[in-house]
Formats: sequence, C-alpha cells, structure tokens
Amino acid sequence: MEKKLMKLFESKRIRAVWDDKWQDWWFSIADVCEALTDCADGRKYWSVLKTRLKKEGSE
Repeated sequence: MEKKLMKLFESKRIRAVWDDKWQDWWFSIADVCEALTDCADGRKYWSVLKTRLKKEGSE
C-alpha cells in the first residue's frame, strides 16, 4: 500500500510516497532540487544537471 503526502523542508513542499514493499520513502527529485537551490523550476534544474552528469560519466 502506498501513502502519498507532502513533506515540508524550510516551508517548501516536497512530494513523497511511502513504499510498503521497500519500507522506504521516495521523494520527488525535482521538488528537492527546487528546495535546496531556490531555483524557480526544479524540473529544468534536474534536467540540466542530469545531462551534465551523463556527459561527465558520473550518473
């Protein structure tokens, strides 16, 4: 059974899902990037970062 909810990090919302199978929380990387970097678009930030990491071979 999955439980979906919003977590707060310094008043910023981060989407989270509890996975019963893995007994672990999963968080939205776009929301985390936005909260940690104060960027306006976490999805764009993650996309650019992921592309740079692939080019470096550091996935």
